[in-house]
Amino acid sequence: MRVRPREEAATAMTGLCTDLYEIRMAASYLRRGMTAPATFSLFARKLPRERGFLVAAGLADCLDFLERLHFGADELAYLGDVVHLPHGDLAALGNMRFTGDVWAVPEGRVVFAGQPFLEVTAPLPQAQLVETALLNFVTFQSSVAAKAARCRLAAPQADLVDFAARRTHGLEAARAVARASAITGFTGTSYVAAAREFGLQAVGTMAHSYIEAFPDESTAFRAFADDFPDATVFLVDTYDTLHGVCTAIEVAQDLPVGSQIGIRLDSGDLGDLAVQARRLLDDAGLTSARIMASGGFDEHALAELAEAPIDLFGVGTRMGVSADAPSLDSAYKLVEYD
Repeated sequence: MRVRPREEAATAMTGLCTDLYEIRMAASYLRRGMTAPATFSLFARKLPRERGFLVAAGLADCLDFLERLHFGADELAYLGDVVHLPHGDLAALGNMRFTGDVWAVPEGRVVFAGQPFLEVTAPLPQAQLVETALLNFVTFQSSVAAKAARCRLAAPQADLVDFAARRTHGLEAARAVARASAITGFTGTSYVAAAREFGLQAVGTMAHSYIEAFPDESTAFRAFADDFPDATVFLVDTYDTLHGVCTAIEVAQDLPVGSQIGIRLDSGDLGDLAVQARRLLDDAGLTSARIMASGGFDEHALAELAEAPIDLFGVGTRMGVSADAPSLDSAYKLVEYD
């Protein structure tokens, strides 16, 4: 799946998006005229114990950051007033733009320990200054992409949808997770802002609170079907799952001929419930109705349900934070200068 890069920056990305020591080193290089080309290599020193591979991701954000690299007037004032950089340093930083080259593994490719995700060759101050941002983008997004790829491999016959936005570590992370998971073969995301930005399919059903807000389950289902006839997926486990399936069938049978419906399972023994729900749906003539499942999935839980008649899984928290391997021993090292 090809995923569009962002059309607009989700957050302001400037020269201050770095660690202070990067700015001080860059300023020191500039004072001494140390501006010959330098090459830095970004790689993982070793893989987490739970990983046999990583998946390259984050390159689009890296390139976007490099294209936008600059220091605004107010940022230079901050560096002068608070960090106490002298006027000469501020003038040099104010004129800085990225003029170097980037070589990189295409996003979506498998990467192993010691293999560069990307290499930057640029005048030394520029190549040094961008270390923090590039490590941030590549480390997080490649970790998530690897987790998402493992989920994709564990459930090859089902559609997978990113449900992670509500528990990722910030909305910028939610945006990155939607894109990284799409790169590895997820078919959509629940996070609407990311769906719009990247041209992904936005996917969503209803919450238990929606069911509880109505006098009974049947009334809730009928209201939802009336309001969203082209996106009618019933959450059936608010009170009693199999009773909820039967209620969904009753409502579906009153819908216009050809209406596409689905049900979502969110708790209990999902494998057994899916088998029973599939039987009830088929017996009612709803053979095209899809079964969706959600609730704490990772690659191991998905593998256990590989034979269950589940058409789509919503994969959230454990993928979105790469729960079993939330950090990566990545590095950005100088490999050549002048």
